[in-house]
Formats: sequence, structure tokens, C-alpha cells
Amino acid sequence: MTFLKSLIPEKDQIGLQRSYLLAAIFFTIVLLISLNRYFVFYASYDHGLFNQVFWNNLHGRFFQSSLTSANSVASLEDGVIPTVHFLHLAHHFVLDFLLWIPLYAVFPHPVTLIVLQVGLTTIAGLVLYALARHYLQPQLSLWITGSYYAAIAVISPTLANFYEQCQIPLFTFALLLALEKQRWGWFWLCALLVLGSREDAGIVLFGVGVYLVLSRRHPWTGLAVCLTSFSYMAIVTSLIVPQISTDSSRLYFAHRFKQFVDSPNPTIMQVLWGMVTRPIALLSSLFLPLDRRLSYLAGQWLSLAFIPALSPTAWTIAGFPLLALFLQSGLSALSLNLRYALAVVPGLFYGAVLWWSRHPHWFTPRFRRFWSVCLVFSIVFTVTNNPNRALSFMVPDSIRPWVFVPLTRQWNHAHQINQVIRQIPADASVSASTYLIPHLSSRRAIIRLPRLQIRDDRDQVITVDYAVADLWQMQEYQKAFADSLADLQATLPTLERISADGTYGVLDVQDGVVLMQKGVSSNPEALAAWQTLKAEIKQKSQSQSSARLDPNVDRLAENQI
Repeated sequence: MTFLKSLIPEKDQIGLQRSYLLAAIFFTIVLLISLNRYFVFYASYDHGLFNQVFWNNLHGRFFQSSLTSANSVASLEDGVIPTVHFLHLAHHFVLDFLLWIPLYAVFPHPVTLIVLQVGLTTIAGLVLYALARHYLQPQLSLWITGSYYAAIAVISPTLANFYEQCQIPLFTFALLLALEKQRWGWFWLCALLVLGSREDAGIVLFGVGVYLVLSRRHPWTGLAVCLTSFSYMAIVTSLIVPQISTDSSRLYFAHRFKQFVDSPNPTIMQVLWGMVTRPIALLSSLFLPLDRRLSYLAGQWLSLAFIPALSPTAWTIAGFPLLALFLQSGLSALSLNLRYALAVVPGLFYGAVLWWSRHPHWFTPRFRRFWSVCLVFSIVFTVTNNPNRALSFMVPDSIRPWVFVPLTRQWNHAHQINQVIRQIPADASVSASTYLIPHLSSRRAIIRLPRLQIRDDRDQVITVDYAVADLWQMQEYQKAFADSLADLQATLPTLERISADGTYGVLDVQDGVVLMQKGVSSNPEALAAWQTLKAEIKQKSQSQSSARLDPNVDRLAENQI
């Protein structure tokens, strides 16, 4: 942190030390919760997907992933068999992942991505403190830093699976700090890092450019930023990515902006033209449903005591990623629990810093009391919302029907899972249920059940060596969550079929976790346990079918895969 220290006035050592304390508290608490989420098998598909990308990068097979292939439009909609050499760049252009290869080489494990995500988010808060100190006194800067660490849109996505968006706050705050210090070499380096974090992160950078033009601080630099970010997004999404696969346009543009385009494979330019030529659809997507949009904004503003709502800078910079979220069809993107919320964060906090630099007289004891209440509510709402099931050990996943798995049961079940999956060789091909995938993803060939076939490096279609499923988890959560029910309905018949026809032998069954191996005879004890488990699941499913149809089901947590 010597570099950070050099950016802050020497007289501010107490404030800097307190910012370190805030960062340490955030890092420790969030990391412990995230590690618990992983080790009790609540991390899900995407965490395994990104771990496999990193694992392949480490072995020289850059950005390849069978899990990305299995999650592609070609696989999901066209029935194409997943392949081990599918490029993740076909979905998202995440060149910044190359930065973290040395770290992953030292610690080649899925947990490394958890530490990386929490660490990047934590360091971003310290850079924000340095950015705030450029304009504000230490006390107010600490309040803003504390607001960052208490923000719903910061805590919740950090408690999720690893995602590329975790890089955006750090690189954007660093870019804005370089702007204030007029260190233009660092500014343009950070601009490239923002673009490299994900192709649509250019929207964040575009907002910075528009601010520089409208504020007349550095209009020519702002214009260059706008041209660079827009050109990068257009070239990557329209020229580079389509050469790899049509998945990005089919998966992202065609689905999320379908109200603006008729093509099944649109480009970003076609989406923008559709917005211009369909103003009614544009206004409808922008404002409706109004209550959902207002609640989203309130959640983003809450930890900052709603100050960003008064800041023109916040609206200018954060407005563009907000616009991209509001215009998407459906409401999945408008969740503070999800990674998309992080793109909005830098603009809001930078706007708040600039607003406070012009209105320091508002920082009265009375307003600080109001701000304190907002911080408390932000943390309380985060906890009670149980983001990404990270707090399922203390917050029920559902009230009606009741779904709650205490910490002792989670760890007991995790112990049983580990006993089962350690029997799978490290180089074997595997098909696994969703929540087992992260722990098995450091391998070349892995897909999700009920799929059993994959195309290997010889370009031959093979049937995987092992199939493993956590049926207990599906059974426990299918009472309240449709995706768990769908997983159970798809996985159980598949396992029944492959064990009955002798394709796979049942090796082990522990606490609802079933392991099968291709081409071997079943273990008699495991087979008997499998027959008992099947009967129990079917009996429970029949008794719970009426409860699933209850319209009064009340869920407290979002079941994210």
C-alpha cells in the first residue's frame, strides 16, 4: 500500500489507518462467508466455469472451457454436443484474466478465485478513499469508504460466484484517481484494463468520457474516451467475437434486447438502431415496471444516504450502465444481488465525492445520524436478502414452504460429498450436478448432468467416465425452487436409466450423493442404497407436489445458478 500512501497527504495517517481497518473488516467477514459458501457446496455452475477457464489458461489452452460450451446457445438450443476446446471469448471478451495467471499458478484452486474477487473488491475501496481524499477531509472520505463496504451492490455480488465484473470497481476508481492526479499514462492504462475486464464494461468507460465532455474539464480526452470505448465494443462484438462463435449475439443481444431487434443473430449496431427506430419500446423498457426500477435505484443509493440522486456527475457516469440494465427484457438484470450491479457502483460513488466537495456544509451531526441509519438498513437488507445463498446457514431460503439448512447440517453433508467425490481421478471426465461442479472443475472435460457426452481433444464424442449428483440438495430445495425441481426431474431419470441398462455401475451413495462409473459393475451395498434413495425421493416428491403449487410460497433468497 506504499503507492496508495503516496497519494494521500502526509497529515492524514490516522484516516488512512482507519480506511485500512474498514478494508480489513470487510475482507475478513466477506471472505469467511464466501469460503463457507464454497466449502459447503453452495457455489454453483459459473464458479466452476471460470475456474476451468483459469485452469486451462494455466495449461496453455487459453480461454477454453467445456462448461462454457455446455452453456452455449448451440448446446442449449441446437443440441450440439459440448466440446472441451470451446473458447470462452465467444461469450465474453475477458482479456484481463491473463493478469491473474501468476496468482493462479501459485494457488491453482477454485478458492483462489474467491480470494481474488474479495481482494479486488476490498482494494477498490482503498482506492476510493484516495480518490475521496483528493477533494474531501478524512472524516467524510471515511464515511464514503464505509458506505462502499456497506453497499448492497458491493457486498451481494462479492458473495456470489467469481465473475469478471469484480474487476470493474478497482480499475474504474483507479482510472478516476489517475484523472484527478492528471497521470495520463496511468489513466489510459486503466482505461484499457476496464475494457479488458469485459467487452460491455466499455459502457462504464463511455460514461466517464461523456462526463469529461459535458463538464468541460477535459473535453478532448473525454471525446477520445468515448470513441475508444464505443469502437472497442463495436469491433469486439461485431467483428472479433462472431469469428469465434455466434453465441454472444444469440445469447446476449437477441435475448436481452429482443424488443428492439427481429434478427436471431443481431449486432450491437442493430440493437442501437432498433432503439432509435422503436421509441415506444424504448420508453416502455426504460420506465416499466416503474416500482422495480425505483427500488433498484433506492438500493444503489441507500448506503450513500441517497446523495447520488442529487449528483449530476453520478447520473452522467452511472447513467449509461443503468440504461443498459433498464433496457434489457425481463427483470433478471435488475437485482442488486447479481454481478451487473457492480458496473453502476463507480459512477455513483465518484458522483457522491464530487457532490460533497461542493456541499461540505451538509455534513452535519444531524445528517450523519441519518447516514448512519441508511448504513444500518443497507447491511440489514443485505443480510435478510441472503444474497446468492451465502447466508443460508442463518437465514431461511424460504418460509412457506419452510427451507432452512443449519450450518451443522451443511458441513455434515459437505463431509459426505467430499468422501464421494475424492474417489474421482483428477484426469477423469465427469458429468456432475450444479453445486458439485466448482469442486470438480480443475480438469479438461466436465459437463453438467443430465448430459453425459462430450467432444474431446481428438474431436471424438465420448461418454464421460463418471457421473455424480447431489440428489439430497435437489430434494431439499425443490420444495420451493423451480430450478431445483427441474434439476431433480432431469437428473434422477438419467441416473436410473444408465444404472439400469448397465452403462454405469453404482460406486457409492452417501447422504443422497450418488457416484457412478462407466463400464464397471455396481457395488452391491451402494446399489442397495441407491434403490432405497430412489424410493425415498419419489415418495417425498409425491407428498410435496401440492405444496409446490401453493401460490403463497414465500422465498427469501434468490436461487442463482
